[in-house]
Amino acid sequence: MQTWPAPQIPRLPGTGLPIRVRDSSTGELVLAARGPTASMYVCGITPYDATHLGHAATYVAFDLLLRAWRDSGLTVRYASNVTDVDDPLLERAEETGVRWRDLALDQTALFAEDMTALGVVPPDVYQGAVEAIPAVVPAVEHMLAHGAAYRVPVEPEVPGAASLPGDVYADLAADPVFGEVARLGRARMRELFAERGGDPDRPGKRDPLDPLLWRLKRPGEPAWDGGSLGRGRPGWHIECAVIARDGLGLPFDVQGGGVDLRFPHHEMSTSHARMLDGGRGADTHVHAGMVGLGGEKMSKSRGNLVLVSALREEGVDPMAIRLALLAHHYAGDWEWTDADLVTALERLERWRAAVSGNGGPEAGETLHRIRAALAADLDAPAALSAVDAWADAALAGAPAGWDVTDPAVEGAPGVVARAVNALLGVRL
Repeated sequence: MQTWPAPQIPRLPGTGLPIRVRDSSTGELVLAARGPTASMYVCGITPYDATHLGHAATYVAFDLLLRAWRDSGLTVRYASNVTDVDDPLLERAEETGVRWRDLALDQTALFAEDMTALGVVPPDVYQGAVEAIPAVVPAVEHMLAHGAAYRVPVEPEVPGAASLPGDVYADLAADPVFGEVARLGRARMRELFAERGGDPDRPGKRDPLDPLLWRLKRPGEPAWDGGSLGRGRPGWHIECAVIARDGLGLPFDVQGGGVDLRFPHHEMSTSHARMLDGGRGADTHVHAGMVGLGGEKMSKSRGNLVLVSALREEGVDPMAIRLALLAHHYAGDWEWTDADLVTALERLERWRAAVSGNGGPEAGETLHRIRAALAADLDAPAALSAVDAWADAALAGAPAGWDVTDPAVEGAPGVVARAVNALLGVRL
Protein backbone atom coordinates (compact mmCIF):
# COMPACT_ATOMS: atom_id res chain seq x y z
CA MET A 1 0.00 0.00 0.00
CA GLN A 2 1.38 3.39 -0.98
CA THR A 3 1.98 5.97 1.76
CA TRP A 4 1.72 9.73 1.53
CA PRO A 5 4.66 12.11 0.83
CA ALA A 6 7.09 12.59 3.69
CA PRO A 7 7.50 16.13 5.02
CA GLN A 8 10.96 17.64 5.02
CA ILE A 9 12.33 17.73 8.57
CA PRO A 10 14.99 20.41 9.18
CA ARG A 11 18.21 19.64 11.02
CA LEU A 12 18.64 21.20 14.43
CA PRO A 13 21.71 22.11 16.46
CA GLY A 14 22.58 19.63 19.18
CA THR A 15 20.75 16.41 20.02
CA GLY A 16 17.45 15.72 21.71
CA LEU A 17 16.91 14.00 25.04
CA PRO A 18 15.92 10.37 25.75
CA ILE A 19 12.14 10.10 25.46
CA ARG A 20 10.00 8.73 28.28
CA VAL A 21 6.35 7.81 27.82
CA ARG A 22 3.68 6.50 30.14
CA ASP A 23 3.11 2.78 29.75
CA SER A 24 -0.64 2.20 29.64
CA SER A 25 -0.28 -1.20 31.28
CA THR A 26 1.65 -0.12 34.37
CA GLY A 27 0.99 3.62 34.51
CA GLU A 28 4.74 4.19 34.87
CA LEU A 29 6.98 6.51 32.89
CA VAL A 30 9.41 4.36 30.94
CA LEU A 31 12.12 4.87 28.35
CA ALA A 32 10.33 4.61 25.01
CA ALA A 33 13.31 3.00 23.28
CA ARG A 34 16.78 2.08 24.48
CA GLY A 35 18.41 2.69 21.09
CA PRO A 36 20.28 2.90 18.85
CA THR A 37 17.12 1.97 16.97
CA ALA A 38 13.46 2.55 17.82
CA SER A 39 10.43 0.74 16.46
CA MET A 40 6.75 1.62 16.63
CA TYR A 41 3.48 0.17 15.40
CA VAL A 42 0.44 2.46 15.34
CA CYS A 43 -2.89 0.92 14.40
CA GLY A 44 -4.37 2.48 11.29
CA ILE A 45 -7.87 3.31 10.13
CA THR A 46 -10.80 1.21 9.02
CA PRO A 47 -11.57 3.27 5.90
CA TYR A 48 -15.34 3.61 5.91
CA ASP A 49 -15.45 7.33 6.69
CA ALA A 50 -13.18 10.36 6.57
CA THR A 51 -10.56 11.31 9.15
CA HIS A 52 -12.08 13.01 12.20
CA LEU A 53 -10.18 14.97 14.82
CA GLY A 54 -9.99 11.98 17.14
CA HIS A 55 -8.04 10.08 14.48
CA ALA A 56 -5.91 13.12 13.74
CA ALA A 57 -5.06 13.66 17.42
CA THR A 58 -3.80 10.07 17.69
CA TYR A 59 -1.60 10.18 14.60
CA VAL A 60 -0.20 13.61 15.48
CA ALA A 61 0.67 12.31 18.97
CA PHE A 62 2.72 9.41 17.65
CA ASP A 63 4.22 11.66 15.01
CA LEU A 64 5.65 13.65 17.92
CA LEU A 65 7.25 10.50 19.30
CA LEU A 66 8.78 9.65 15.94
CA ARG A 67 10.16 13.18 15.54
CA ALA A 68 11.54 13.26 19.09
CA TRP A 69 13.19 9.87 18.63
CA ARG A 70 14.89 11.02 15.44
CA ASP A 71 16.00 14.25 17.10
CA SER A 72 17.61 12.21 19.89
CA GLY A 73 19.72 10.38 17.33
CA LEU A 74 17.77 7.11 17.03
CA THR A 75 17.10 5.31 13.78
CA VAL A 76 13.33 4.83 13.66
CA ARG A 77 11.26 2.15 11.94
CA TYR A 78 7.53 2.82 11.95
CA ALA A 79 4.78 0.47 10.78
CA SER A 80 1.03 0.90 10.41
CA ASN A 81 -1.91 -0.74 8.68
CA VAL A 82 -5.25 -0.10 7.02
CA THR A 83 -8.08 -2.48 7.93
CA ASP A 84 -9.45 -2.45 4.40
CA VAL A 85 -11.80 -5.36 4.91
CA ASP A 86 -13.89 -5.66 8.07
CA ASP A 87 -17.53 -5.73 9.14
CA PRO A 88 -17.95 -1.94 9.65
CA LEU A 89 -16.59 -1.27 6.16
CA LEU A 90 -18.83 -3.88 4.55
CA GLU A 91 -21.86 -2.59 6.45
CA ARG A 92 -21.21 1.03 5.41
CA ALA A 93 -20.75 -0.02 1.79
CA GLU A 94 -24.08 -1.83 1.84
CA GLU A 95 -25.82 1.14 3.49
CA THR A 96 -24.52 3.60 0.91
CA GLY A 97 -24.70 1.36 -2.15
CA VAL A 98 -20.97 1.77 -2.82
CA ARG A 99 -18.69 -1.15 -3.62
CA TRP A 100 -16.68 -1.91 -0.51
CA ARG A 101 -13.37 -1.79 -2.41
CA ASP A 102 -14.21 1.62 -3.85
CA LEU A 103 -15.20 2.93 -0.41
CA ALA A 104 -11.97 1.66 1.12
CA LEU A 105 -9.80 3.13 -1.65
CA ASP A 106 -11.58 6.49 -1.53
CA GLN A 107 -11.36 6.91 2.23
CA THR A 108 -7.78 5.64 2.42
CA ALA A 109 -6.80 8.25 -0.17
CA LEU A 110 -8.60 10.97 1.77
CA PHE A 111 -6.82 9.89 4.96
CA ALA A 112 -3.49 10.20 3.14
CA GLU A 113 -4.41 13.71 2.01
CA ASP A 114 -5.28 14.68 5.58
CA MET A 115 -2.03 13.25 6.95
CA THR A 116 -0.03 15.06 4.27
CA ALA A 117 -1.73 18.34 5.10
CA LEU A 118 -1.10 17.87 8.82
CA GLY A 119 2.59 17.14 8.29
CA VAL A 120 2.47 13.60 9.68
CA VAL A 121 5.51 11.51 8.78
CA PRO A 122 4.35 8.39 6.88
CA PRO A 123 5.16 4.90 8.13
CA ASP A 124 8.02 2.91 6.66
CA VAL A 125 5.77 -0.16 6.51
CA TYR A 126 2.18 0.53 5.44
CA GLN A 127 0.06 -2.49 4.65
CA GLY A 128 -3.60 -3.22 4.21
CA ALA A 129 -5.37 -6.20 5.72
CA VAL A 130 -6.06 -7.58 2.24
CA GLU A 131 -2.36 -7.31 1.33
CA ALA A 132 -1.47 -9.14 4.54
CA ILE A 133 -3.66 -12.20 3.85
CA PRO A 134 -0.82 -14.29 2.30
CA ALA A 135 1.08 -13.86 5.59
CA VAL A 136 -1.97 -14.16 7.86
CA VAL A 137 -2.99 -17.57 6.50
CA PRO A 138 0.21 -19.43 7.51
CA ALA A 139 0.19 -17.60 10.85
CA VAL A 140 -3.29 -18.91 11.64
CA GLU A 141 -2.33 -22.37 10.38
CA HIS A 142 0.66 -22.25 12.75
CA MET A 143 -1.60 -21.39 15.69
CA LEU A 144 -3.92 -24.26 14.81
CA ALA A 145 -1.05 -26.70 14.52
CA HIS A 146 0.35 -25.68 17.90
CA GLY A 147 -2.90 -25.82 19.84
CA ALA A 148 -3.32 -22.05 20.12
CA ALA A 149 -6.43 -22.00 17.92
CA TYR A 150 -9.46 -24.16 17.15
CA ARG A 151 -12.43 -24.37 14.81
CA VAL A 152 -16.02 -23.33 15.50
CA PRO A 153 -18.81 -24.73 13.29
CA VAL A 154 -20.44 -22.29 10.90
CA GLU A 155 -24.05 -21.32 11.61
CA PRO A 156 -26.47 -24.00 10.32
CA GLU A 157 -28.36 -21.50 8.18
CA VAL A 158 -25.30 -20.82 6.02
CA PRO A 159 -25.59 -22.80 2.76
CA GLY A 160 -23.38 -25.88 2.89
CA ALA A 161 -22.51 -25.29 6.56
CA ALA A 162 -22.21 -28.99 7.33
CA SER A 163 -19.39 -29.39 4.80
CA LEU A 164 -17.42 -26.32 5.87
CA PRO A 165 -14.41 -26.79 8.17
CA GLY A 166 -15.44 -23.98 10.52
CA ASP A 167 -14.25 -20.52 11.49
CA VAL A 168 -10.95 -20.30 13.38
CA TYR A 169 -10.68 -18.75 16.85
CA ALA A 170 -7.67 -18.14 19.08
CA ASP A 171 -7.63 -20.21 22.25
CA LEU A 172 -6.75 -17.70 24.95
CA ALA A 173 -6.22 -20.53 27.41
CA ALA A 174 -2.97 -21.19 25.51
CA ASP A 175 -1.66 -17.78 26.59
CA PRO A 176 -0.93 -17.81 30.34
CA VAL A 177 -0.30 -14.04 30.50
CA PHE A 178 -3.35 -12.91 28.54
CA GLY A 179 -4.69 -9.73 30.14
CA GLU A 180 -1.38 -8.09 30.98
CA VAL A 181 -1.88 -5.22 28.51
CA ALA A 182 -5.18 -3.77 29.72
CA ARG A 183 -5.25 -5.41 33.19
CA LEU A 184 -9.02 -5.45 33.43
CA GLY A 185 -11.40 -7.69 35.31
CA ARG A 186 -13.08 -10.44 33.35
CA ALA A 187 -16.54 -8.86 33.51
CA ARG A 188 -15.21 -5.58 32.11
CA MET A 189 -13.28 -7.41 29.39
CA ARG A 190 -16.41 -9.24 28.28
CA GLU A 191 -18.39 -5.99 28.24
CA LEU A 192 -15.81 -4.19 26.10
CA PHE A 193 -15.35 -7.20 23.84
CA ALA A 194 -19.05 -7.13 23.01
CA GLU A 195 -19.01 -3.35 22.43
CA ARG A 196 -15.91 -3.31 20.24
CA GLY A 197 -16.37 -5.94 17.58
CA GLY A 198 -16.21 -9.15 19.58
CA ASP A 199 -18.72 -11.99 19.71
CA PRO A 200 -18.78 -13.33 23.29
CA ASP A 201 -22.08 -15.17 22.73
CA ARG A 202 -21.01 -17.12 19.64
CA PRO A 203 -22.02 -20.78 20.16
CA GLY A 204 -19.19 -23.29 20.06
CA LYS A 205 -16.45 -21.07 21.46
CA ARG A 206 -14.37 -22.42 24.32
CA ASP A 207 -14.26 -19.04 26.03
CA PRO A 208 -16.52 -16.01 25.36
CA LEU A 209 -13.40 -13.83 24.96
CA ASP A 210 -11.70 -16.00 22.34
CA PRO A 211 -11.22 -13.77 19.25
CA LEU A 212 -11.80 -14.61 15.59
CA LEU A 213 -8.73 -15.40 13.52
CA TRP A 214 -10.28 -16.49 10.20
CA ARG A 215 -13.89 -16.16 9.06
CA LEU A 216 -15.07 -18.47 6.34
CA LYS A 217 -16.93 -16.99 3.40
CA ARG A 218 -20.60 -16.16 3.87
CA PRO A 219 -22.98 -15.40 1.00
CA GLY A 220 -22.38 -11.88 -0.34
CA GLU A 221 -19.10 -11.39 1.57
CA PRO A 222 -15.65 -11.04 0.00
CA ALA A 223 -13.28 -13.94 0.50
CA TRP A 224 -9.74 -15.01 -0.34
CA ASP A 225 -7.84 -18.26 -0.61
CA GLY A 226 -7.09 -19.42 2.91
CA GLY A 227 -5.25 -22.62 2.09
CA SER A 228 -6.19 -25.26 4.64
CA LEU A 229 -8.31 -22.66 6.46
CA GLY A 230 -10.82 -22.45 3.61
CA ARG A 231 -11.88 -19.38 1.61
CA GLY A 232 -12.56 -16.44 3.88
CA ARG A 233 -11.02 -13.35 5.44
CA PRO A 234 -8.88 -12.50 8.47
CA GLY A 235 -9.97 -11.37 11.88
CA TRP A 236 -9.08 -7.88 13.05
CA HIS A 237 -6.43 -8.62 15.68
CA ILE A 238 -4.35 -11.18 13.80
CA GLU A 239 -3.95 -8.71 10.93
CA CYS A 240 -2.03 -6.23 13.12
CA ALA A 241 -0.02 -8.96 14.86
CA VAL A 242 1.27 -10.29 11.54
CA ILE A 243 1.96 -6.88 9.97
CA ALA A 244 3.88 -5.78 13.08
CA ARG A 245 5.83 -9.03 13.23
CA ASP A 246 6.80 -8.93 9.56
CA GLY A 247 7.38 -5.18 9.40
CA LEU A 248 9.26 -4.62 12.66
CA GLY A 249 10.20 -7.97 14.12
CA LEU A 250 9.30 -9.07 17.62
CA PRO A 251 9.52 -7.59 20.14
CA PHE A 252 9.27 -3.94 19.10
CA ASP A 253 9.40 -0.84 21.26
CA VAL A 254 5.99 0.86 21.22
CA GLN A 255 2.49 -0.11 20.18
CA GLY A 256 0.23 2.92 19.91
CA GLY A 257 -3.31 3.95 19.13
CA GLY A 258 -6.40 5.43 20.70
CA VAL A 259 -7.27 4.31 24.22
CA ASP A 260 -10.32 2.48 22.88
CA LEU A 261 -7.89 0.03 21.23
CA ARG A 262 -6.33 -0.96 24.54
CA PHE A 263 -8.95 -3.68 24.89
CA PRO A 264 -9.68 -5.79 23.05
CA HIS A 265 -7.52 -4.93 20.06
CA HIS A 266 -4.08 -4.42 21.60
CA GLU A 267 -4.66 -7.11 24.19
CA MET A 268 -5.62 -9.62 21.51
CA SER A 269 -2.99 -8.68 18.93
CA THR A 270 -0.28 -8.86 21.61
CA SER A 271 -1.52 -12.29 22.63
CA HIS A 272 -1.43 -13.43 19.00
CA ALA A 273 2.14 -12.12 18.68
CA ARG A 274 3.16 -14.22 21.68
CA MET A 275 1.58 -17.31 20.15
CA LEU A 276 3.42 -16.69 16.86
CA ASP A 277 6.80 -15.71 18.24
CA GLY A 278 6.95 -17.52 21.55
CA GLY A 279 8.01 -14.25 23.16
CA ARG A 280 6.19 -10.95 23.26
CA GLY A 281 4.85 -8.12 21.13
CA ALA A 282 5.50 -4.52 22.13
CA ASP A 283 7.66 -3.63 25.12
CA THR A 284 5.47 -0.59 25.83
CA HIS A 285 1.85 0.27 25.07
CA VAL A 286 0.95 3.94 24.72
CA HIS A 287 -2.58 5.21 24.18
CA ALA A 288 -4.04 8.54 23.16
CA GLY A 289 -7.15 9.89 24.87
CA MET A 290 -10.54 10.39 23.27
CA VAL A 291 -11.66 13.62 21.65
CA GLY A 292 -15.28 14.52 22.40
CA LEU A 293 -17.89 16.74 20.81
CA GLY A 294 -21.17 17.75 22.40
CA GLY A 295 -20.53 15.75 25.54
CA GLU A 296 -19.80 12.43 23.80
CA LYS A 297 -16.78 10.70 22.32
CA MET A 298 -16.28 11.75 18.70
CA SER A 299 -17.01 8.62 16.66
CA LYS A 300 -18.26 7.47 13.30
CA SER A 301 -21.06 5.42 14.84
CA ARG A 302 -22.49 8.49 16.62
CA GLY A 303 -21.92 10.78 13.67
CA ASN A 304 -20.70 13.62 15.91
CA LEU A 305 -17.62 14.27 13.84
CA VAL A 306 -15.43 17.22 13.01
CA LEU A 307 -13.61 16.13 9.86
CA VAL A 308 -10.12 17.28 8.99
CA SER A 309 -11.06 17.31 5.31
CA ALA A 310 -14.13 19.49 6.00
CA LEU A 311 -12.02 22.02 7.91
CA ARG A 312 -9.53 22.09 5.08
CA GLU A 313 -12.30 22.63 2.54
CA GLU A 314 -13.44 25.60 4.62
CA GLY A 315 -9.98 27.09 4.12
CA VAL A 316 -8.61 26.41 7.61
CA ASP A 317 -4.81 26.27 7.63
CA PRO A 318 -3.83 22.65 8.43
CA MET A 319 -1.07 23.96 10.69
CA ALA A 320 -3.73 25.61 12.84
CA ILE A 321 -5.57 22.28 13.05
CA ARG A 322 -2.34 20.63 14.17
CA LEU A 323 -1.71 23.36 16.75
CA ALA A 324 -5.23 22.93 18.10
CA LEU A 325 -4.52 19.23 18.64
CA LEU A 326 -1.11 19.86 20.20
CA ALA A 327 -2.65 22.21 22.76
CA HIS A 328 -3.98 19.12 24.59
CA HIS A 329 -1.79 16.42 26.13
CA TYR A 330 -2.12 13.29 24.02
CA ALA A 331 -3.07 10.99 26.90
CA GLY A 332 -6.02 12.98 28.22
CA ASP A 333 -9.62 12.99 27.05
CA TRP A 334 -10.81 16.41 25.92
CA GLU A 335 -13.70 18.18 24.24
CA TRP A 336 -13.37 19.98 20.92
CA THR A 337 -14.90 23.45 20.73
CA ASP A 338 -14.72 26.28 18.23
CA ALA A 339 -12.49 28.11 20.71
CA ASP A 340 -9.75 25.50 20.13
CA LEU A 341 -9.46 26.56 16.52
CA VAL A 342 -9.68 30.28 17.26
CA THR A 343 -6.85 29.99 19.77
CA ALA A 344 -4.77 27.92 17.37
CA LEU A 345 -5.20 30.40 14.52
CA GLU A 346 -4.17 33.27 16.78
CA ARG A 347 -1.14 31.32 18.01
CA LEU A 348 -0.08 30.45 14.46
CA GLU A 349 -0.34 34.07 13.36
CA ARG A 350 1.67 35.23 16.39
CA TRP A 351 4.42 32.67 15.83
CA ARG A 352 4.71 33.48 12.15
CA ALA A 353 4.98 37.17 12.92
CA ALA A 354 7.67 36.49 15.52
CA VAL A 355 9.91 34.41 13.25
CA SER A 356 9.60 36.87 10.38
CA GLY A 357 11.27 39.65 12.35
CA ASN A 358 14.85 40.89 12.11
CA GLY A 359 16.44 38.97 14.96
CA GLY A 360 15.02 37.77 18.23
CA PRO A 361 15.88 36.46 21.69
CA GLU A 362 18.60 33.80 21.73
CA ALA A 363 16.89 30.50 20.84
CA GLY A 364 19.02 27.90 22.61
CA GLU A 365 16.99 27.87 25.81
CA THR A 366 13.72 27.66 23.85
CA LEU A 367 15.00 24.69 21.87
CA HIS A 368 16.03 22.98 25.11
CA ARG A 369 12.60 23.61 26.66
CA ILE A 370 10.83 22.10 23.64
CA ARG A 371 13.06 19.04 23.75
CA ALA A 372 12.63 18.66 27.51
CA ALA A 373 8.83 18.90 27.19
CA LEU A 374 8.69 16.20 24.54
CA ALA A 375 11.07 13.98 26.51
CA ALA A 376 8.63 14.13 29.45
CA ASP A 377 5.82 12.00 27.99
CA LEU A 378 5.37 14.10 24.84
CA ASP A 379 4.14 17.16 26.73
CA ALA A 380 3.12 19.19 23.69
CA PRO A 381 1.27 21.90 25.69
CA ALA A 382 4.51 22.66 27.59
CA ALA A 383 6.39 22.79 24.29
CA LEU A 384 3.85 25.26 22.89
CA SER A 385 4.27 27.41 26.00
CA ALA A 386 8.03 27.54 25.42
CA VAL A 387 7.50 28.83 21.89
CA ASP A 388 4.84 31.26 23.11
CA ALA A 389 7.32 32.77 25.55
CA TRP A 390 9.94 33.22 22.85
CA ALA A 391 7.42 34.68 20.40
CA ASP A 392 6.08 37.15 22.97
CA ALA A 393 9.61 38.32 23.74
CA ALA A 394 10.49 38.61 20.04
CA LEU A 395 7.37 40.64 19.28
CA ALA A 396 8.02 42.92 22.26
CA GLY A 397 11.22 44.08 20.58
CA ALA A 398 14.87 44.31 21.59
CA PRO A 399 15.46 45.15 25.26
CA ALA A 400 18.32 47.39 26.36
CA GLY A 401 21.59 45.70 25.62
CA TRP A 402 20.20 43.33 22.98
CA ASP A 403 22.96 43.21 20.37
CA VAL A 404 21.20 42.80 17.03
CA THR A 405 24.58 42.14 15.36
CA ASP A 406 25.12 39.05 17.53
CA PRO A 407 24.73 35.96 15.28
CA ALA A 408 22.73 34.19 18.02
CA VAL A 409 20.27 37.06 18.04
CA GLU A 410 20.17 37.47 14.28
CA GLY A 411 19.70 33.73 13.65
CA ALA A 412 17.24 33.05 16.48
CA PRO A 413 14.06 33.26 14.36
CA GLY A 414 15.43 30.65 11.98
CA VAL A 415 16.36 28.29 14.82
CA VAL A 416 12.91 28.60 16.39
CA ALA A 417 11.14 28.12 13.05
CA ARG A 418 13.20 25.00 12.32
CA ALA A 419 12.62 23.65 15.84
CA VAL A 420 8.87 24.15 15.58
CA ASN A 421 8.88 22.41 12.20
CA ALA A 422 11.20 19.53 13.10
CA LEU A 423 9.87 18.72 16.57
CA LEU A 424 6.25 19.89 16.56
CA GLY A 425 5.55 19.40 12.86
CA VAL A 426 4.25 22.96 12.45
CA ARG A 427 5.45 24.81 9.36
CA LEU A 428 5.73 28.55 9.94
